[in-house]
Amino acid sequence: MSDDWRLRIDLHDAGASFKLTELLEKAEHDLEGDFDDRVAISRDDTEVFAYTGTRALAERVEAMIQSLATENGWEIETELRRWHPTAEEWEDPNKPLPTGQAQAEEHAELIEREREEAAKRGYPEFEVRIELPSHRDVAAFVEKLREEGLPHVHRWKYVLVGATDEDTAAALAQRLRLEAPPGSTVQVEGTWKAVQAETGFRTRYAVFGGMGG
Repeated sequence: MSDDWRLRIDLHDAGASFKLTELLEKAEHDLEGDFDDRVAISRDDTEVFAYTGTRALAERVEAMIQSLATENGWEIETELRRWHPTAEEWEDPNKPLPTGQAQAEEHAELIEREREEAAKRGYPEFEVRIELPSHRDVAAFVEKLREEGLPHVHRWKYVLVGATDEDTAAALAQRLRLEAPPGSTVQVEGTWKAVQAETGFRTRYAVFGGMGG
């Protein structure tokens, strides 16, 4: 399931947004079709968010919400946005997605922006996490990283290597997969500081609990 489309509904009232969320959750079965045609609903104070995989379904949800607003006397504002995979932002749904050279240029702009933001913050946005089979493997791998001059931190059975942007992190992960001993796992993730700064959550994994941003 993809959630490429987001409908934001601002009801200017927390009670009304709670009631709308309940009504939409009850109506999900009527709105949805096959497995890929699903609606995800979340709420943040006075705003309700509906995430769908297609524009057609998002517009069906919007029509239902307008009807519910009329029935309940709610004054609402709605905004439809489409996720832009290169810019990594919610954008105008009528703006065409870039292809070819335009896509490459937008991606380059994103990477440059990530590097500038990392420099201003003083810590990397991304990190490569290498989990190794044993503490002995960690010790040997850390020595290898020192010889290569790669800044890192390590704990009992894993090593973290910072990266300023997504492309650098992906390239570094690919390289370290070849260098890590058999049985190791290598993945790219947001740094703890970056997640905390972005969301306000105090644990790394709490970021996955909300969709309203």
